Amino acid sequence: MEGVSQSSFTLPSDSNGVIRMRDPANESGNSTGGGSSGTRSSENSSSGFSRRAFLRGSSAAAAAAAMVARPETASAQKANQGAEVVSGFKTITLSVNVQKHQVNVEPRTTLLEVLRYQLDLTGAKPVSQDGSSGASTVLIDGRPVMASTTLAIACEGKQIQTVESFGGAQPDSAPVAFVQHDAQQCGFCTPGFVVAARAFLDKHPHATEEEIRQGLNGNICRCGTYANVIQAVLSATKGG
Repeated sequence: MEGVSQSSFTLPSDSNGVIRMRDPANESGNSTGGGSSGTRSSENSSSGFSRRAFLRGSSAAAAAAAMVARPETASAQKANQGAEVVSGFKTITLSVNVQKHQVNVEPRTTLLEVLRYQLDLTGAKPVSQDGSSGASTVLIDGRPVMASTTLAIACEGKQIQTVESFGGAQPDSAPVAFVQHDAQQCGFCTPGFVVAARAFLDKHPHATEEEIRQGLNGNICRCGTYANVIQAVLSATKGG
């Protein structure tokens, strides 16, 4: 359009992000004799910051980070020396209910999957993947654990006990008490409760009702038979 200057403008900003308008046409006189470089130098000096200083600081920070991380990496490598990296299927031997079983597992295979789909021990139930229901409770070396969150490959060399071992000609007192006190409804959570109760009673043979409530709070009954479960475990305590 006529009457409008066609000169171009640049939009430099200072260290605070404030944009300052500058007309190159008015600075043409500084294009010779080092005027332009002098202007840039004065601008950099006024801001107190330069690209060279930034790069120098970044390099120093990266070097410091590398020096700090190097000992951690070395210690981690030392800790992992001798560790076996497993991939694909592997045959392992598990001791379940005092019997040895050879099973084929992947590193991701859970103990619950082995028990149910390879050993046909279906007492432990797949109710929750995170183990929050307690329905997959089994005993490993006498301690209650969730088979649904335990890797089978980590159980090699340990003693595994499932609810199936509580039956037979002379059943364990825990399932007997559950039957006597009608401490089940749909029965889906019952095996986990029975195993958890046995583990609790082994440590607290003279437990009170309040202690039983606290000791079994990791198991959930969707049918709501908690009152009968408490009475069943209470009757199984020695002197209870």
